[in-house]
Amino acid sequence: MHPDIRSVDRGRLPEHALSEAQALAYALPGLDVVGAEVVRLPKAHPGLLFGTGKVEELGTRMADLDVDLVLIDGPVSPVQQRNLERAWEVKLLDRTGLILEIFADRARTREGVLQVELAALSYQRTRLVRAWTHLERQRGGLGFVGGPGETQIEADRRAIDEQMVRLRRQLSKVAKTRDLHRAARRKVPFPVVALVGYTNAGKSTLFNRLTGADVLAKDMLFATLDPTMRAVTLPTGKQVILSDTVGFISDLPTQLVAAFRATLEEVLEADLIVHVRDIAHSETESQAQNVRSILADLGVRKETPLVELWNKSDLLDAESAEAVTNRAARVEGVFLASSVTGQGLDGFFDAITLILDDVRHLETLTLGFEQGRARAWLFQQGVVEHEVQTDEGIKLQVFWTDRQKRNFRDLRHGTQG
Repeated sequence: MHPDIRSVDRGRLPEHALSEAQALAYALPGLDVVGAEVVRLPKAHPGLLFGTGKVEELGTRMADLDVDLVLIDGPVSPVQQRNLERAWEVKLLDRTGLILEIFADRARTREGVLQVELAALSYQRTRLVRAWTHLERQRGGLGFVGGPGETQIEADRRAIDEQMVRLRRQLSKVAKTRDLHRAARRKVPFPVVALVGYTNAGKSTLFNRLTGADVLAKDMLFATLDPTMRAVTLPTGKQVILSDTVGFISDLPTQLVAAFRATLEEVLEADLIVHVRDIAHSETESQAQNVRSILADLGVRKETPLVELWNKSDLLDAESAEAVTNRAARVEGVFLASSVTGQGLDGFFDAITLILDDVRHLETLTLGFEQGRARAWLFQQGVVEHEVQTDEGIKLQVFWTDRQKRNFRDLRHGTQG
Protein backbone atom coordinates (compact mmCIF):
# COMPACT_ATOMS: atom_id res chain seq x y z
CA MET A 1 0.00 0.00 0.00
CA HIS A 2 1.08 3.57 -0.62
CA PRO A 3 0.50 6.10 2.19
CA ASP A 4 -0.51 9.41 0.57
CA ILE A 5 0.45 11.87 3.31
CA ARG A 6 -0.83 15.35 2.55
CA SER A 7 1.92 17.05 4.53
CA VAL A 8 4.55 15.37 2.31
CA ASP A 9 4.75 16.70 -1.26
CA ARG A 10 6.44 14.02 -3.39
CA GLY A 11 5.66 15.73 -6.69
CA ARG A 12 4.02 12.65 -8.24
CA LEU A 13 0.55 11.16 -8.39
CA PRO A 14 -0.04 8.59 -5.62
CA GLU A 15 -1.59 6.19 -8.15
CA HIS A 16 1.65 6.22 -10.13
CA ALA A 17 3.65 5.64 -6.95
CA LEU A 18 1.40 2.69 -6.10
CA SER A 19 1.90 1.25 -9.58
CA GLU A 20 5.68 1.42 -9.14
CA ALA A 21 5.38 -0.18 -5.70
CA GLN A 22 3.44 -3.08 -7.26
CA ALA A 23 6.17 -3.45 -9.89
CA LEU A 24 8.73 -3.65 -7.08
CA ALA A 25 6.67 -6.39 -5.42
CA TYR A 26 6.48 -8.38 -8.67
CA ALA A 27 10.26 -8.05 -9.01
CA LEU A 28 10.75 -10.21 -5.91
CA PRO A 29 10.29 -13.93 -6.70
CA GLY A 30 7.69 -15.86 -4.72
CA LEU A 31 5.38 -12.97 -3.86
CA ASP A 32 1.69 -13.26 -4.75
CA VAL A 33 0.16 -9.78 -4.68
CA VAL A 34 -3.48 -10.05 -3.53
CA GLY A 35 -4.26 -6.35 -3.21
CA ALA A 36 -2.92 -2.82 -3.54
CA GLU A 37 -4.30 0.57 -2.57
CA VAL A 38 -3.51 4.18 -1.81
CA VAL A 39 -4.23 5.14 1.80
CA ARG A 40 -4.74 8.88 2.18
CA LEU A 41 -3.60 10.45 5.45
CA PRO A 42 -3.65 14.04 6.69
CA LYS A 43 -0.41 13.27 8.56
CA ALA A 44 1.68 10.31 9.70
CA HIS A 45 0.89 9.03 13.20
CA PRO A 46 4.13 8.53 15.16
CA GLY A 47 3.27 5.15 16.71
CA LEU A 48 1.24 3.41 14.00
CA LEU A 49 1.69 5.52 10.83
CA PHE A 50 -2.08 5.19 10.26
CA GLY A 51 -4.92 6.15 12.60
CA THR A 52 -6.23 3.42 14.92
CA GLY A 53 -9.51 3.14 12.98
CA LYS A 54 -7.66 2.63 9.68
CA VAL A 55 -5.33 0.09 11.33
CA GLU A 56 -8.33 -1.96 12.49
CA GLU A 57 -10.04 -1.70 9.10
CA LEU A 58 -6.93 -2.80 7.24
CA GLY A 59 -6.28 -5.58 9.75
CA THR A 60 -9.74 -7.06 9.20
CA ARG A 61 -9.27 -7.08 5.43
CA MET A 62 -5.82 -8.66 5.74
CA ALA A 63 -7.21 -11.43 7.94
CA ASP A 64 -9.95 -12.13 5.37
CA LEU A 65 -7.35 -12.34 2.58
CA ASP A 66 -4.98 -14.44 4.73
CA VAL A 67 -2.13 -11.96 4.18
CA ASP A 68 1.34 -12.94 5.46
CA LEU A 69 3.36 -9.95 4.26
CA VAL A 70 2.48 -6.25 3.98
CA LEU A 71 4.53 -3.89 1.81
CA ILE A 72 4.33 -0.18 2.60
CA ASP A 73 5.64 2.13 -0.11
CA GLY A 74 7.46 4.65 2.02
CA PRO A 75 9.57 4.95 5.16
CA VAL A 76 8.29 3.17 8.26
CA SER A 77 10.02 3.80 11.59
CA PRO A 78 11.17 0.83 13.71
CA VAL A 79 8.48 1.59 16.30
CA GLN A 80 5.76 1.84 13.65
CA GLN A 81 6.91 -1.43 12.11
CA ARG A 82 6.88 -3.26 15.44
CA ASN A 83 3.43 -1.92 16.37
CA LEU A 84 1.85 -2.67 12.97
CA GLU A 85 3.27 -6.19 12.90
CA ARG A 86 1.76 -6.83 16.32
CA ALA A 87 -1.59 -5.32 15.39
CA TRP A 88 -1.89 -7.16 12.06
CA GLU A 89 0.05 -10.33 12.99
CA VAL A 90 2.01 -10.15 9.74
CA LYS A 91 5.55 -9.43 8.58
CA LEU A 92 5.97 -5.90 7.25
CA LEU A 93 8.48 -4.41 4.83
CA ASP A 94 8.82 -0.75 3.98
CA ARG A 95 10.17 0.53 0.66
CA THR A 96 13.79 0.31 1.82
CA GLY A 97 13.37 -3.24 3.11
CA LEU A 98 11.71 -4.39 -0.12
CA ILE A 99 14.40 -2.89 -2.35
CA LEU A 100 17.08 -4.49 -0.16
CA GLU A 101 15.37 -7.86 -0.62
CA ILE A 102 15.32 -7.39 -4.41
CA PHE A 103 18.97 -6.36 -4.49
CA ALA A 104 19.95 -9.35 -2.35
CA ASP A 105 18.13 -11.66 -4.78
CA ARG A 106 19.73 -10.12 -7.89
CA ALA A 107 23.33 -9.35 -6.93
CA ARG A 108 25.73 -11.69 -8.74
CA THR A 109 29.27 -10.30 -8.56
CA ARG A 110 31.38 -10.51 -5.41
CA GLU A 111 31.24 -6.74 -5.00
CA GLY A 112 27.48 -6.63 -5.53
CA VAL A 113 26.87 -9.27 -2.86
CA LEU A 114 29.14 -7.49 -0.37
CA GLN A 115 27.51 -4.13 -1.05
CA VAL A 116 24.04 -5.58 -0.44
CA GLU A 117 25.15 -7.24 2.81
CA LEU A 118 26.63 -3.95 4.02
CA ALA A 119 23.49 -2.01 3.13
CA ALA A 120 21.28 -4.61 4.83
CA LEU A 121 23.32 -4.47 8.04
CA SER A 122 23.18 -0.66 8.04
CA TYR A 123 19.41 -0.88 7.72
CA GLN A 124 19.09 -3.65 10.30
CA ARG A 125 21.18 -1.73 12.85
CA THR A 126 18.57 1.01 13.09
CA ARG A 127 15.73 -1.46 13.59
CA LEU A 128 16.88 -3.55 16.53
CA VAL A 129 14.03 -2.00 18.54
CA ARG A 130 11.72 -4.30 16.54
CA ALA A 131 13.11 -7.44 18.04
CA TRP A 132 11.66 -9.53 20.85
CA THR A 133 11.50 -8.31 24.43
CA HIS A 134 14.64 -10.25 25.42
CA LEU A 135 16.62 -7.55 23.62
CA GLU A 136 15.71 -5.14 26.40
CA ARG A 137 17.23 -7.33 29.12
CA GLN A 138 20.50 -6.48 30.80
CA ARG A 139 23.44 -8.80 30.23
CA GLY A 140 25.43 -10.04 33.18
CA GLY A 141 28.53 -12.07 32.55
CA LEU A 142 32.16 -11.84 33.49
CA GLY A 143 32.86 -8.56 31.79
CA PHE A 144 34.97 -9.72 28.83
CA VAL A 145 32.07 -9.75 26.35
CA GLY A 146 30.55 -6.31 26.39
CA GLY A 147 30.87 -5.84 30.09
CA PRO A 148 28.28 -6.05 32.84
CA GLY A 149 25.18 -3.99 32.35
CA GLU A 150 25.34 -4.05 28.56
CA THR A 151 21.87 -4.50 27.08
CA GLN A 152 21.22 -7.15 24.46
CA ILE A 153 20.42 -4.39 21.94
CA GLU A 154 23.87 -2.88 22.52
CA ALA A 155 25.51 -6.29 22.13
CA ASP A 156 23.65 -6.98 18.88
CA ARG A 157 24.49 -3.51 17.61
CA ARG A 158 28.15 -4.07 18.42
CA ALA A 159 28.11 -7.41 16.57
CA ILE A 160 26.60 -5.69 13.52
CA ASP A 161 29.24 -2.96 13.68
CA GLU A 162 32.01 -5.57 13.75
CA GLN A 163 30.51 -7.37 10.75
CA MET A 164 30.23 -4.06 8.86
CA VAL A 165 33.92 -3.39 9.52
CA ARG A 166 34.78 -6.84 8.08
CA LEU A 167 32.63 -6.21 5.01
CA ARG A 168 34.25 -2.82 4.40
CA ARG A 169 37.68 -4.44 4.51
CA GLN A 170 36.59 -7.03 1.95
CA LEU A 171 35.07 -4.31 -0.23
CA SER A 172 38.31 -2.36 -0.04
CA LYS A 173 40.15 -5.35 -1.55
CA VAL A 174 37.51 -5.74 -4.26
CA ALA A 175 37.76 -2.01 -5.03
CA LYS A 176 41.53 -2.33 -5.56
CA THR A 177 40.92 -5.14 -8.06
CA ARG A 178 38.33 -2.99 -9.83
CA ASP A 179 40.83 -0.12 -10.02
CA LEU A 180 43.34 -2.45 -11.68
CA HIS A 181 40.70 -3.49 -14.22
CA ARG A 182 39.86 0.14 -14.87
CA ALA A 183 43.52 1.01 -15.37
CA ALA A 184 43.79 -1.86 -17.85
CA ARG A 185 40.75 -0.57 -19.74
CA ARG A 186 42.35 2.87 -20.04
CA LYS A 187 45.09 1.29 -22.10
CA VAL A 188 42.55 -0.15 -24.53
CA PRO A 189 42.09 2.29 -27.41
CA PHE A 190 38.27 2.16 -27.17
CA PRO A 191 36.01 4.77 -25.60
CA VAL A 192 33.65 3.73 -22.78
CA VAL A 193 29.91 4.26 -23.30
CA ALA A 194 27.79 4.01 -20.11
CA LEU A 195 24.08 3.26 -20.31
CA VAL A 196 22.16 4.92 -17.48
CA GLY A 197 18.48 5.43 -16.83
CA TYR A 198 15.51 4.82 -14.61
CA THR A 199 14.97 1.17 -13.79
CA ASN A 200 13.12 -0.76 -16.49
CA ALA A 201 13.87 1.86 -19.16
CA GLY A 202 15.25 -0.79 -21.54
CA LYS A 203 19.00 -0.43 -21.00
CA SER A 204 19.63 -4.16 -20.82
CA THR A 205 17.59 -4.81 -23.97
CA LEU A 206 19.76 -2.29 -25.84
CA PHE A 207 22.90 -3.81 -24.29
CA ASN A 208 21.88 -7.32 -25.38
CA ARG A 209 21.02 -6.13 -28.89
CA LEU A 210 24.52 -4.74 -29.33
CA THR A 211 26.56 -7.37 -27.52
CA GLY A 212 24.65 -10.60 -27.88
CA ALA A 213 25.12 -11.00 -24.13
CA ASP A 214 22.56 -12.81 -22.01
CA VAL A 215 21.90 -10.03 -19.51
CA LEU A 216 18.61 -10.35 -17.62
CA ALA A 217 16.30 -8.06 -19.58
CA LYS A 218 12.71 -8.33 -18.43
CA ASP A 219 9.80 -5.97 -17.96
CA MET A 220 10.79 -5.79 -14.32
CA LEU A 221 12.33 -3.25 -11.95
CA PHE A 222 16.03 -3.77 -11.16
CA ALA A 223 16.50 -6.44 -13.84
CA THR A 224 20.19 -5.42 -13.85
CA LEU A 225 22.13 -4.83 -10.65
CA ASP A 226 25.81 -5.46 -11.20
CA PRO A 227 27.45 -3.44 -13.98
CA THR A 228 28.17 -5.48 -17.08
CA MET A 229 30.82 -4.42 -19.60
CA ARG A 230 31.53 -5.69 -23.10
CA ALA A 231 33.73 -4.60 -25.99
CA VAL A 232 31.45 -4.19 -29.01
CA THR A 233 31.59 -2.92 -32.57
CA LEU A 234 28.73 -0.59 -33.43
CA PRO A 235 27.01 -1.01 -36.81
CA THR A 236 29.00 2.05 -37.92
CA GLY A 237 32.25 0.13 -37.34
CA LYS A 238 33.14 2.15 -34.23
CA GLN A 239 34.59 -0.02 -31.45
CA VAL A 240 33.52 0.86 -27.91
CA ILE A 241 33.31 -0.64 -24.43
CA LEU A 242 29.64 -0.70 -23.45
CA SER A 243 28.66 -0.59 -19.77
CA ASP A 244 25.17 -1.49 -18.52
CA THR A 245 24.51 -0.12 -15.02
CA VAL A 246 21.98 -0.53 -12.23
CA GLY A 247 18.70 1.25 -12.87
CA PHE A 248 17.95 4.37 -10.87
CA ILE A 249 14.72 4.83 -8.90
CA SER A 250 13.05 7.61 -6.95
CA ASP A 251 13.48 7.61 -3.17
CA LEU A 252 16.35 5.13 -3.38
CA PRO A 253 17.20 4.09 0.20
CA THR A 254 20.11 6.08 1.57
CA GLN A 255 21.91 2.88 2.55
CA LEU A 256 21.86 1.74 -1.07
CA VAL A 257 22.93 5.10 -2.48
CA ALA A 258 26.11 4.80 -0.41
CA ALA A 259 26.53 1.08 -1.03
CA PHE A 260 26.28 1.23 -4.83
CA ARG A 261 28.16 4.47 -5.29
CA ALA A 262 31.31 2.48 -6.04
CA THR A 263 29.44 0.37 -8.60
CA LEU A 264 28.20 3.51 -10.33
CA GLU A 265 31.76 4.89 -10.51
CA GLU A 266 31.89 3.19 -13.91
CA VAL A 267 29.76 6.11 -15.11
CA LEU A 268 32.39 8.61 -13.95
CA GLU A 269 34.98 6.93 -16.19
CA ALA A 270 32.77 7.02 -19.29
CA ASP A 271 33.65 8.95 -22.43
CA LEU A 272 29.94 9.16 -23.31
CA ILE A 273 26.81 8.72 -21.18
CA VAL A 274 23.65 7.48 -22.85
CA HIS A 275 20.56 8.31 -20.78
CA VAL A 276 17.99 5.69 -21.80
CA ARG A 277 14.41 6.83 -21.12
CA ASP A 278 11.14 4.92 -21.29
CA ILE A 279 9.39 7.57 -23.35
CA ALA A 280 6.10 5.63 -23.25
CA HIS A 281 5.92 5.82 -19.45
CA SER A 282 3.41 8.26 -17.97
CA GLU A 283 6.07 9.65 -15.61
CA THR A 284 8.98 9.78 -18.05
CA GLU A 285 9.76 13.44 -17.22
CA SER A 286 9.97 12.92 -13.44
CA GLN A 287 12.01 9.74 -13.99
CA ALA A 288 14.43 11.66 -16.20
CA GLN A 289 14.80 14.38 -13.58
CA ASN A 290 15.53 11.74 -10.95
CA VAL A 291 18.30 10.29 -13.13
CA ARG A 292 19.80 13.75 -13.74
CA SER A 293 19.85 14.44 -9.99
CA ILE A 294 21.66 11.18 -9.24
CA LEU A 295 24.22 11.84 -11.98
CA ALA A 296 24.87 15.28 -10.48
CA ASP A 297 25.23 13.73 -7.00
CA LEU A 298 27.71 11.20 -8.38
CA GLY A 299 29.89 14.05 -9.60
CA VAL A 300 29.75 13.35 -13.33
CA ARG A 301 31.94 15.88 -15.15
CA LYS A 302 30.01 18.58 -17.00
CA GLU A 303 32.28 18.13 -20.01
CA THR A 304 31.35 14.44 -20.37
CA PRO A 305 29.08 14.21 -23.43
CA LEU A 306 25.55 12.98 -22.72
CA VAL A 307 22.79 12.01 -25.12
CA GLU A 308 19.25 10.85 -24.47
CA LEU A 309 17.78 7.78 -26.15
CA TRP A 310 13.99 7.99 -25.92
CA ASN A 311 13.35 4.28 -25.90
CA LYS A 312 10.22 2.09 -26.31
CA SER A 313 8.85 4.12 -29.22
CA ASP A 314 7.14 0.89 -30.33
CA LEU A 315 4.76 1.24 -27.35
CA LEU A 316 3.46 4.67 -28.43
CA ASP A 317 0.17 5.04 -30.28
CA ALA A 318 0.21 6.89 -33.60
CA GLU A 319 -0.78 10.28 -32.16
CA SER A 320 1.71 10.12 -29.27
CA ALA A 321 4.47 8.88 -31.59
CA GLU A 322 4.01 11.90 -33.87
CA ALA A 323 4.09 14.34 -30.95
CA VAL A 324 7.17 12.73 -29.39
CA THR A 325 8.95 12.58 -32.77
CA ASN A 326 8.41 16.33 -33.22
CA ARG A 327 9.69 17.01 -29.69
CA ALA A 328 12.81 14.89 -30.18
CA ALA A 329 13.60 16.63 -33.47
CA ARG A 330 13.66 20.01 -31.72
CA VAL A 331 16.17 19.00 -29.01
CA GLU A 332 19.84 18.46 -29.75
CA GLY A 333 21.26 15.18 -28.51
CA VAL A 334 17.89 13.39 -28.32
CA PHE A 335 17.05 10.27 -30.35
CA LEU A 336 13.76 8.38 -30.56
CA ALA A 337 14.12 4.63 -31.03
CA SER A 338 13.09 1.15 -29.95
CA SER A 339 15.61 -1.32 -28.57
CA VAL A 340 13.14 -4.13 -29.31
CA THR A 341 12.40 -3.44 -32.99
CA GLY A 342 15.62 -1.55 -33.80
CA GLN A 343 13.70 1.35 -35.34
CA GLY A 344 15.60 4.64 -35.02
CA LEU A 345 18.81 3.06 -33.75
CA ASP A 346 20.83 3.64 -36.95
CA GLY A 347 20.63 7.41 -36.56
CA PHE A 348 21.50 7.03 -32.88
CA PHE A 349 24.60 4.96 -33.65
CA ASP A 350 25.71 7.46 -36.31
CA ALA A 351 25.41 10.30 -33.81
CA ILE A 352 27.35 8.66 -30.98
CA THR A 353 30.05 7.58 -33.43
CA LEU A 354 30.43 11.22 -34.47
CA ILE A 355 30.60 12.31 -30.82
CA LEU A 356 33.22 9.69 -29.96
CA ASP A 357 35.35 10.62 -32.96
CA ASP A 358 36.59 13.55 -30.92
CA VAL A 359 38.06 16.65 -32.47
CA ARG A 360 41.77 16.04 -32.77
CA HIS A 361 44.53 18.58 -32.25
CA LEU A 362 48.26 18.72 -32.97
CA GLU A 363 50.80 18.83 -30.13
CA THR A 364 54.55 18.40 -29.75
CA LEU A 365 55.93 16.04 -27.08
CA THR A 366 59.47 15.32 -25.95
CA LEU A 367 60.14 11.89 -24.42
CA GLY A 368 63.27 10.71 -22.67
CA PHE A 369 65.18 7.91 -24.37
CA GLU A 370 64.16 5.59 -21.51
CA GLN A 371 60.44 6.12 -22.19
CA GLY A 372 60.15 3.44 -24.84
CA ARG A 373 56.88 2.13 -23.45
CA ALA A 374 55.18 5.52 -23.78
CA ARG A 375 56.52 5.93 -27.32
CA ALA A 376 55.26 2.45 -28.29
CA TRP A 377 51.80 3.32 -26.91
CA LEU A 378 51.62 6.47 -29.09
CA PHE A 379 52.47 4.49 -32.20
CA GLN A 380 49.96 1.80 -31.23
CA GLN A 381 47.30 4.51 -31.06
CA GLY A 382 48.26 5.74 -34.53
CA VAL A 383 48.60 9.38 -33.42
CA VAL A 384 52.27 10.05 -34.31
CA GLU A 385 52.62 12.44 -37.28
CA HIS A 386 56.38 13.04 -37.14
CA GLU A 387 59.34 11.94 -35.01
CA VAL A 388 62.90 13.19 -34.65
CA GLN A 389 65.72 12.47 -32.20
CA THR A 390 67.35 15.38 -30.36
CA ASP A 391 70.01 15.69 -27.66
CA GLU A 392 67.24 15.93 -25.02
CA GLY A 393 65.30 12.89 -26.22
CA ILE A 394 62.72 12.02 -28.86
CA LYS A 395 60.53 14.82 -30.18
CA LEU A 396 57.17 13.74 -31.59
CA GLN A 397 54.30 15.55 -33.24
CA VAL A 398 51.02 13.86 -32.24
CA PHE A 399 47.53 14.37 -33.62
CA TRP A 400 45.20 13.10 -30.91
CA THR A 401 41.95 13.46 -29.01
CA ASP A 402 41.48 14.75 -25.47
CA ARG A 403 40.67 11.21 -24.35
CA GLN A 404 43.92 9.85 -25.81
CA LYS A 405 45.84 12.69 -24.18
CA ARG A 406 44.22 11.83 -20.82
CA ASN A 407 45.07 8.14 -21.18
CA PHE A 408 48.66 8.96 -22.18
CA ARG A 409 49.05 11.15 -19.09
CA ASP A 410 47.78 8.28 -16.89
CA LEU A 411 50.17 5.88 -18.62
CA ARG A 412 53.20 8.11 -18.04
CA HIS A 413 52.21 8.70 -14.43
CA GLY A 414 51.92 4.94 -13.86
CA THR A 415 55.26 4.30 -15.54
CA GLN A 416 57.04 6.96 -13.49
CA GLY A 417 55.32 5.80 -10.27
